[in-house]
Amino acid sequence: MLTAKHLITGRNAEQHALKLLNRSGLRLLVRNFRCRSGELDLVMLDGHDLVIVEVRYRARRNYGHAAETVNRSKQGRIISATKQFLSRNPQHATRAVRFDVVALHGDAEPEWLKDAFQAD
Repeated sequence: MLTAKHLITGRNAEQHALKLLNRSGLRLLVRNFRCRSGELDLVMLDGHDLVIVEVRYRARRNYGHAAETVNRSKQGRIISATKQFLSRNPQHATRAVRFDVVALHGDAEPEWLKDAFQAD
């Protein structure tokens, strides 16, 4: 069960990631797109490309790297949600799509993994 603290931590992690991506020239289209397939944390534009960004946070690295939690199952849900996003927003259907992960660990600087996985 998600607690209020957990939700606030997630929101703060997304905000931190968004600042990093904005500084690098990406432009936010949608935050927290929700559909039956799941949720897309950040939907952004990098030039003409559509970038789907999964933000992962871990307070400590004791249990591994935050990016490792974006496993095949999670990737599948992200890809399905992206298809839903594109069907609801056909103006973006011709764009190339890239899947990035921003991993945050405690107070360390975020790690941006561009093109972290591919749609099959």
